[in-house]
Amino acid sequence: MKQAPLLHFYQFQIPPNGTERTVRVLLPTDYLTHARRYPVIYALDGQNLFEAKTSFGGRHWKVPESMSKLPKKLQAIVVGIDNAGAGRIAEYAPFRRGRQGGGGEAHLHFIMGQVKPFVDATYRTMPQKATTAIVGSSLGGLLALYAGLRFGEVFGRVGALSPSLWFNPQVLQLAENPIAEQPKIYVVGSRTEAHHMEAILQKTYWALRKGGFPDDRIRVAVRERGKHNEAFWGREFPKLHRWLLG
Repeated sequence: MKQAPLLHFYQFQIPPNGTERTVRVLLPTDYLTHARRYPVIYALDGQNLFEAKTSFGGRHWKVPESMSKLPKKLQAIVVGIDNAGAGRIAEYAPFRRGRQGGGGEAHLHFIMGQVKPFVDATYRTMPQKATTAIVGSSLGGLLALYAGLRFGEVFGRVGALSPSLWFNPQVLQLAENPIAEQPKIYVVGSRTEAHHMEAILQKTYWALRKGGFPDDRIRVAVRERGKHNEAFWGREFPKLHRWLLG
């Protein structure tokens, strides 16, 4: 019988005002029975990943269920970083749009400067870029893609689910510029979640290709069905996980 996944909770203070933020760490099913090290997935909107009681609208990604079904060679530590609630747009959009957004890079520095060092010091991780992923959906997907393009030396794997690139199209412009550290990037959305999503995904693919990404480093998929919600992203998570870390 497989051991149930373990979920740990921590509180971090985010500068400059020192507000507290919950970080949830899901350990692999075999973490306590094996001494090996594991890849790490840093996932945004941590409230929506593990439990219905904390998720938006009562739906969540069902990450514990997905991870428990993966073979041992694909097990990973999943670190869910809660969003800022009413301040989510300010925190996740890397560029300002009117009076909104602009705090994305600062939030990534919080993850890289506080959360990742803590996780690497506390758990048996594989801290290298090739075994460190960042994953998000909607505005979180926007920030995850930006993270891979700006900090590929840290996040060598990127999962962007239904990224809100319409909010910050500057990220696509960034994708067109060749970079030295090219992460593996997985982007997915659905034709039925928004009328513009298919066009955004096509633009994303060609922007990455223009930036020098070969086809074996990127996967951009358009699903036939799916809504812009946790149920869709939860279904996509195992596919994303297998491609990024398989």
